[in-house]
Amino acid sequence: MTRILLLDDHAIVRSGYRRLIDAEPDMCVVAEAEDADQAYAAVRDASPDVAVVDLSLRGASGIEAIRRMMSRQPTLKVLVMSMHDGANFVTQAFRAGATGYLTKCSEPQQMLDAVRSVAAGRRVMSADVAQALASASLESKDLTSQLTTREFEVLRLAVSGESTATIAERMHLSQKTVINYLSMVRQKLEAENDFSLLHLAARHGLVTLENQFSE
Repeated sequence: MTRILLLDDHAIVRSGYRRLIDAEPDMCVVAEAEDADQAYAAVRDASPDVAVVDLSLRGASGIEAIRRMMSRQPTLKVLVMSMHDGANFVTQAFRAGATGYLTKCSEPQQMLDAVRSVAAGRRVMSADVAQALASASLESKDLTSQLTTREFEVLRLAVSGESTATIAERMHLSQKTVINYLSMVRQKLEAENDFSLLHLAARHGLVTLENQFSE
């Protein structure tokens, strides 16, 4: 029996996944979480075999959640179910430790088959995700693949408008460490200043500039 953790900040989504999974004879949901901290606690307490993870969470993202969960239980298998199909998110999710990645437009049976595959240690991607990775590779546009998972998460939060203090709190880091990460990100991406970094992030789908200047 494959034991599954559901990590998504929408209760109705988790409920839908649970109904699908618990109807299968070879798998069951043993825990649910709505943020990275709850997910870490669930891994500690329930020891799931597979975590089904959304990337868009309140606070730290699913990528950071994957990193934390894997640090607690290296044998955990992770299947990402996300609305994000951009190569930057896909690359960072796999780098953090994910075994599979599907977009939320995937069919229910595809998700169930993917859970079985990742539980067996097989890499799984939906067709749109595989296409995004192939296109980024051919066009050399996946610049944030140069970043570590922590650097990527700091960048994502920073360009979303979060303060250094908030980023430090969410990622359980000191403010000095966050500042050092941002400095390293600017250096790796050759961004002269924060404005250049924001535009670079926008070009790669990490943030929408209209949202940044709407208030």
